[in-house]
Amino acid sequence: MCGIVGCNFYSQNFYKSIELLSHRGPDNLGYYEYHNNYFGHTRLSIIDLNDEANQPMVFDDIIITFNGEIYNYKKLIKEESLSCITKSDTEVIIRLYQKYDISFLNLLEGMFSFCIYDKRKKRYFAARDKFGEKPFYYYFKNNKFIYASEIKSILKLLDYKPEVNKEALYEYMSYNTPINGNTFYKDIFKLDSSSYLLLEEDLKIQQYFSLENIETCFYDEKTILNDLENLLFSSIEKRLVSDVNVGTFLSGGIDSSFISSIYTRITNNKINTFSLGFKEFNEYNELPYAKQVSNYINSNHNEILVSRNDFIENIDNMLLYTDEPFADTASIPTFILSNFVRKQGIKAVLSGEGGDECFLGYGLYKKALQYPTISELGDWNLTKEWEYNNRALNHQRVYQSYGECFTEYQKKELFKTYKIKNRLKEYENSYEDIKWMSYIDFRIWISDVLMTKVDRMSMANSLEVRAPFLDSNLVEYLFKVDSKIKNGEYSKYLLKQISQKYLPKDIVFREKKGFSSPFIEWVLDFYKNKCLDIILETNASLNLFNEDFIKFLFNEAKNKRFKQHFWNLFIFAKWFKENY
Repeated sequence: MCGIVGCNFYSQNFYKSIELLSHRGPDNLGYYEYHNNYFGHTRLSIIDLNDEANQPMVFDDIIITFNGEIYNYKKLIKEESLSCITKSDTEVIIRLYQKYDISFLNLLEGMFSFCIYDKRKKRYFAARDKFGEKPFYYYFKNNKFIYASEIKSILKLLDYKPEVNKEALYEYMSYNTPINGNTFYKDIFKLDSSSYLLLEEDLKIQQYFSLENIETCFYDEKTILNDLENLLFSSIEKRLVSDVNVGTFLSGGIDSSFISSIYTRITNNKINTFSLGFKEFNEYNELPYAKQVSNYINSNHNEILVSRNDFIENIDNMLLYTDEPFADTASIPTFILSNFVRKQGIKAVLSGEGGDECFLGYGLYKKALQYPTISELGDWNLTKEWEYNNRALNHQRVYQSYGECFTEYQKKELFKTYKIKNRLKEYENSYEDIKWMSYIDFRIWISDVLMTKVDRMSMANSLEVRAPFLDSNLVEYLFKVDSKIKNGEYSKYLLKQISQKYLPKDIVFREKKGFSSPFIEWVLDFYKNKCLDIILETNASLNLFNEDFIKFLFNEAKNKRFKQHFWNLFIFAKWFKENY
């Protein structure tokens, strides 16, 4: 796991742009220059700890900077008859490129972003993994090309500060982060998951993998359960490939508990598990469940309790490492837990991201299938229930990503000038509702929110996080399973059938809680009216928002309503005030 940066022009700040990524890779900083093309890399050593795996790596006419892990790299060496000098997965990418040019990406199993420069063809070739686990940002304007793992390194190489991108702001208010490749900085973009970039004379972006047109072909439940169990074991085992000790995040929910239990069985070792709870507001705590699982699998268990001050003090840290407004409230606890894990000497952990999206674990999935619940609507109001009924009655998708915050109609109230727009138009396909819900969450919630949170908050602390539920073989299989079987009698029906073999039944069948925190209680308790003032001051500069609606959301947040809406505004305003 690493940080990468590069550009096709000279800048006296280039070395500094690499240093800005040192948290992503404290074990080595590498630099390479070729004919006014510059490449930088910071390395966190996980596979092949020797110096031979340092980057930028250069073989023949190929220069590569690579961030991530290729879990099947040893298998590829054998099956593709690759002649490799080092023992690293980085060289495997070079050898596959030499063999297949750009058409090898679907051979890779893992999480990755990389950029290759081909000296002979004088071209850049970059790609990002299928589900967006690893980031890739880029800038291309007036023949200047910059790429990096984080926006901060691109900003360091620009001779101006880009304007705020209002399109990104509109998307952020709905989805907690910009989508459609946008960032909050005009002219700086993120490469979409499962896409590649090719720069020769012009810049070309192309998708190399899609979950869009997968036909249903598995209908026998017994066979499905057997296949899934094998795929899950295989996925977890692949993610244990490492030359360092691998721990697990253990929340006490079924996803992380299942992973921890199978990890223990595969290795027959006493594994290290890590959990986080809160010193106040006990209703948010899941530590007793995590402890129960730890006792069951006999892990070396570690707990950390977070206080109000811990949370507040790390809001700025979160914004420092996301580089732009990012509204997943779990990002700050994830940052604190990652810091705790790294201090215990652990460099890599397994985590349960993707379990809900794979196995239909969110209660909102089943709820969304119930609309419309009325035959006609009254006057428009602010509630999600009204919005869902309106969508259903107008033959629109009810479900528009798990993390949806402001609806388009709510944004009409928020913004002084706003034109309703279908921001999911490019994602639309022919899937029925159940399959659609998994699909849109993989495209937006996982790629742009969950994995952004996990990558930035863990890598800020030089910690690698691996997500077994995001194994492409597993995900593709589940998209082929009949939706009626997948939806089942209760949430996560298929996973719970399998998990009963490996976990206590009261853990498997306990009511889903989902990771949450007393974020709004702590913010209002600490900042009081100042959090409203920060938003109003920002609006005085931008003149974008309706003040009365801001004040309405503030008063609602005091009563634990529209909490996420107010948080989104607060985080944006805090970022804007500190950066503009």
